[in-house]
Amino acid sequence: MQVYVEFALAENFCMDFTLLACSKYITKNLCSYRRIALGSALGAIFAVVFPLFALTGFWSVAVKILSGLALAALSGRFASFRGYIKFAAAFLGISFLLGGALIAVFSLAGIEYSAAEGYILSSVPVGIPLFFALVLTLASRFIAKKFISRRVKNSVRCVIYLGEKKVEQFGFFDSGNRVYSSGVPVSVISRAAASCLVDENTLKESVKVRTVAGERKMKIFTADKIEIYNGDEAHTIKCVKIGISPRGISRAVLHPDLAEHE
Repeated sequence: MQVYVEFALAENFCMDFTLLACSKYITKNLCSYRRIALGSALGAIFAVVFPLFALTGFWSVAVKILSGLALAALSGRFASFRGYIKFAAAFLGISFLLGGALIAVFSLAGIEYSAAEGYILSSVPVGIPLFFALVLTLASRFIAKKFISRRVKNSVRCVIYLGEKKVEQFGFFDSGNRVYSSGVPVSVISRAAASCLVDENTLKESVKVRTVAGERKMKIFTADKIEIYNGDEAHTIKCVKIGISPRGISRAVLHPDLAEHE
């Protein structure tokens, strides 16, 4: 079976991108598609070069697993080692499941393939249609979110808890809030509301934000949980990063990623 390098690169890029994107959504990782694309490009190059090493048996499997772990480390964003383990496990798990499923389908359909040295090559470009199906799904999801966002209430009631303390706020999901701390989304409340939970002077964690007055540092703390109410129904999200606004605000500015959870 003759395989062209350009075809192999495109096929492996599409397959890696699809697997990494699925891992992103399964683990709710906050990595960007740019990072996934970079990781997929490197993964495609490795997949094309790998057969030249002529590794077999244990070393073939070991190198393939190590490359998967490295690919996960390059593609994801992690606030902790546990987050990396979850992302890498999802990526490797999906890869093994898909590989086994493809071999079964190829065998039943009588399609020519090679799976001799830790990789699969076939006359059927599986990765490319999977990639375009993923793109179509993401595009549909983006359009649906835009359509639904126009019908979402402007204001929601939320209650923030820290230890035995709590504070109730009315807030809104702001698509312009792109503040992250160590890859974790940050919602913002006023100083008055924050004073009910913490002493701002004792906080060590902070992040730089841009305001009308220029770039400033915003103090951050981690709340035990936040309850976001949709009518009388409460949706609870644990371990939420909360920033203390450096300027006066009347409502909480909830990070749009919290809407994903909700």
